[in-house]
Amino acid sequence: MNPTRLHELLACLWAAFGLYWVVSAARGTHATKSGEASAYRLFRIPVLALIFILLLTKWLRIGPLAWRFIPDGDVTRGLGLALTVIGIATAVWARRHLGRYWSDKVVLKVDHKLIRSGPYTYMRHPIYSGVLLGVAGTALAVGEWRGVLAFAMLAINYSLKARKEERLLSTQFAQEFEVYKRHSGFLIPRFGRR
Repeated sequence: MNPTRLHELLACLWAAFGLYWVVSAARGTHATKSGEASAYRLFRIPVLALIFILLLTKWLRIGPLAWRFIPDGDVTRGLGLALTVIGIATAVWARRHLGRYWSDKVVLKVDHKLIRSGPYTYMRHPIYSGVLLGVAGTALAVGEWRGVLAFAMLAINYSLKARKEERLLSTQFAQEFEVYKRHSGFLIPRFGRR
């Protein structure tokens, strides 16, 4: 697949993912019991927008951001596309397992349950892991340093957000969450004894 067609396909995949996210969020979740202030969300949205502008448009394809970090080729583009699809699929799978407990903010829902099924069996933040894998795949397919910058920004953003979530879950679920942490990975899956 030529680079232009691949770029269009990647943009369509991320647009479909974004549409799914908006539609699934509109279907409703449990009422919020407690959590972070909305101001944090107002900070994260522009950061996410910048990440996807870096990845999917040519607007910031300037200077060192446009330099290649990996040689272009069919194998690199194919692997990048595969990782993007696997990452998006993982995030969707995780979102479906959270169901009505999902939120784009760090919150606890009324009657909140600690989800440990599906991808949550192996990692505590599979939505973030999936999106990070997808962005890494897109960065690989694009092959330019702007993709590496986008991935680094997202990794920092999600690591900070995940740590906030862990503090909140630890307060709510205490010992149950500590056991869960010992058997699951933070952003990378942990397989083995349960």
